[in-house]
Amino acid sequence: MSAVETKVQEEKKPLLSKKDRKLITDPLSDNNPITIQVLGICSALAVTTQLKPTMVMAISVTVVVMFSNLIISWMRNLIPGRIRIIVQLTVVSVLVILVDQVLKAFVYDVSKQLSVFVGLIITNCIVMGRLEAFAMGNKPVPSILDGLGNGLGYGAVIMSVAFFRELSGSGKIFGFQVIPDFVYEMGYVNNGLMMIPAGALFTIAVIIWIQRSITKKFEEA
Repeated sequence: MSAVETKVQEEKKPLLSKKDRKLITDPLSDNNPITIQVLGICSALAVTTQLKPTMVMAISVTVVVMFSNLIISWMRNLIPGRIRIIVQLTVVSVLVILVDQVLKAFVYDVSKQLSVFVGLIITNCIVMGRLEAFAMGNKPVPSILDGLGNGLGYGAVIMSVAFFRELSGSGKIFGFQVIPDFVYEMGYVNNGLMMIPAGALFTIAVIIWIQRSITKKFEEA
């Protein structure tokens, strides 16, 4: 094979291999951390009344799970087995504190809305689960891709929940009214159930049902 042909093949080689792409795409559907693994439910119930704080929460969790995966993967051969959980919690805690300070500096109002739930990212099952299940046994690049995929999968679900809750609960999207006044004049009333955690629970249950039904249908096909 000539040098020119080798160069052409290298140029055609995708940036991410099929295996690496799967690390990002699988948590979006087939192995979603909320709908399939049923992790991270608590924050999904608590912060999804409005889209704006939900989006900030999704970004925060994605950043934490990505960089905690990366750091633990770098350190995995240096961490004694008996203290690995302590090390993992320390790394996640530092990252969460940094994220919390950034939110307070640049989006203080949203930070106040999220309240203690940013700090509770430390105990988020998705973050700790990926550290144990993936980062402790894989190299840094796959680990950060795994963190990105799971963060996006988590974010996609909670953003969907927030969309339906804010729309049906207050008639707004990102704080802007989308249901016209004449609809209210005709007798339409916002669904107050969607503004409490029970509404989020029902919404997540429907999403899980739809997700699993679609997955089962493809498996049987």
